Amino acid sequence: MDTWLRSAIDYIGSWIEFQQTTIQQPGVIVAFAHRGEIVAEHAFGLANLDTGEKLTPRHRCRIASHSKSFTSAGIMKLREQRKLRLDDTVGQYVGGLHPRVAETTIAQLLSHTAGLTRDGADSGQFIDRRPYLSAKELLAELKLPTAIEPATRFKYSNHGFGLLGLVVEAVTKEPYPVWIKREIIEAAGLRETEADAPLPKGAPFARGHTRRVPLGERCVIPGDNPTNAMASATGFAATAADTARFFAQLAPNAKKSLLSAASRREMTRHHWRIPQSFEAYYGLGIGAGKLDGWDWFGHGGHFQGYISRTCAIPACELAISIISNSIDGAAPFWMDGAMQILRVFKTRGAPERRVRDWTGRWWTIWGATDLVPVGNRVLVANPQLNNPFMDAGEIEVTGRDTGKLAWAAGHSSHGEPVRRVRDKRGRISDIWIAGANVKPAGVVASEIARRYPPRKRRPTPG
Repeated sequence: MDTWLRSAIDYIGSWIEFQQTTIQQPGVIVAFAHRGEIVAEHAFGLANLDTGEKLTPRHRCRIASHSKSFTSAGIMKLREQRKLRLDDTVGQYVGGLHPRVAETTIAQLLSHTAGLTRDGADSGQFIDRRPYLSAKELLAELKLPTAIEPATRFKYSNHGFGLLGLVVEAVTKEPYPVWIKREIIEAAGLRETEADAPLPKGAPFARGHTRRVPLGERCVIPGDNPTNAMASATGFAATAADTARFFAQLAPNAKKSLLSAASRREMTRHHWRIPQSFEAYYGLGIGAGKLDGWDWFGHGGHFQGYISRTCAIPACELAISIISNSIDGAAPFWMDGAMQILRVFKTRGAPERRVRDWTGRWWTIWGATDLVPVGNRVLVANPQLNNPFMDAGEIEVTGRDTGKLAWAAGHSSHGEPVRRVRDKRGRISDIWIAGANVKPAGVVASEIARRYPPRKRRPTPG
């Protein structure tokens, strides 16, 4: 592994831990797969706020719409076996559909361009108000016509991927969870993934959690309800490590995969642009885009109590999966931050020897400052931000414990000195960044407690 990539992965883990603690999320798991192998995985926080169970990398979570990528891989495998074609109409395999639905193609379902309803007339299954649809209930809703004309725009549809699960069953003559477990999950070497609940006995499972509002506190969501006929759209439960491993195999340049390179290229290429404010695309069961010259692909997941995001960057031979076990989980924002961190390290390079020990998290009453060595400089990063390197100052090291701000934003201290202070044992006790004296977290916590002791507060009127 390139040294810049190892440095970036190390800092991403530290930054996500800080973020999880600062915004008081119940828990988060992050895993990195490089060339198909897990090179780092972390778990921070709790698996269950009620019991205080600590979250570990071995905990499974509901990964929701990541399920669509597994279903797509299953369809592509059946295509490789010449058991179906992407331009086949779905009515060739599943009966009882409205004629307009029956005429949509498998490719249109995979790319969310079949024009189907997103979640039907009542999406209560996705907010825990009723069970997920059975096959009979799903088919009853698919007796209605498409919501819009097929092949006119990207229009997300969970019902469409539920229908693809029925296609898999029709072609294989097996229940979807049974076939997908053997032919996709196990074939990919995944040992911590299930297509639906319940999980095997003894498998660690992280519970989901609500927001604090409107009740005023977080509540535990069991998260172990079966998704029935919607498993192919949203049912999967997995560890972050298994999720990263799987998406690493979908890269067109992956050395090991359960699918041919041709199938992976077809899945991950930009089939349709997603209508929204930033540039994003969808392939076949796969989201995709470009960031600062890097092509990426992946998927997100939203299940009651869980938010997850996975991103693979073929140019770096890297896949990252982040799973947060709360309904307001910050996984999408953390993934964006992780991508920005990777780009900075790739551009600037691994830290040179003379700056490597200029590192650590330092505090004032205003919050934390991260010193992050990259290339020949030390970045003065703000871990509170979604992109900790945004407008980061740069320290040029001039001596063992001296430097200067060689670059800083206009409202910062450009050109001013930096110095490290050592105690009697020669350890760095604090740092002066221009006029700001930053110290370890424990020291600042003691200062705050001493200066601002809690006092009994009067009740608020009214």
